[in-house]
Amino acid sequence: MMTDTAKILIVEDDHNLLDTIKYNLRKEGYEVITAADGAKALTTARTEKPDLIILDVMLPEVSGLEVCRILRKETTTPILMLTARVEETDKVVGLETGADDYMTKPFSLRELIARVRAMLRRTRMAETKTEVKADTMTIGDIKIDIARHQVAKGGTNLELTPKEFDLLAFLAGNKGFVFNRDQLLEKVWGYEFAGDTRTVDVHIRWLRQKLEDNPEKPTHVITVRGTGYKVEG
Repeated sequence: MMTDTAKILIVEDDHNLLDTIKYNLRKEGYEVITAADGAKALTTARTEKPDLIILDVMLPEVSGLEVCRILRKETTTPILMLTARVEETDKVVGLETGADDYMTKPFSLRELIARVRAMLRRTRMAETKTEVKADTMTIGDIKIDIARHQVAKGGTNLELTPKEFDLLAFLAGNKGFVFNRDQLLEKVWGYEFAGDTRTVDVHIRWLRQKLEDNPEKPTHVITVRGTGYKVEG
């Protein structure tokens, strides 16, 4: 459960960048803890239980991608990945390991802080259920249990990342309505500015892999060409 003063874990082996991020987040009133390698990141995350993790991809000992993959099996804590790589596939891999979003270096500290605020705000809203319209929702043979944060298809529980669940719950709660990528970034990720819409596309693709009988011909998570996405069923 998040406290009034959120605790943020920064995992970064560039000490200058680590100190800069730490300084600016502390100025914003956050409690900040740090780790400089993947092994320490896992230990610190497990013992300190931060409210949000800022995680660099390239780390000694254990890579950031592997840290993310391991932690995502243990916790729903929001993870913002940092990467110096520019290839689109590297960004997608970060999201596929369970990160909620990513930023490419070099980045604006102002934007980083805005993303942190948005991610923490969305977590608080989820905890207080401010946007929940029902305890459970159904899409065909898919049941979404809001209270338990669980999704089942045909009676079999599915493993969704926290952001996949948030995206599905929002679309299912507005069944039949079409939302473009920028709207979904605002409603699900909490961004009040233009973000990278590739984040939305990757989460949609992985939802389809888990929900649809044939992900190539989805019947529940639908693309409305030239407009956006909606849920039907």
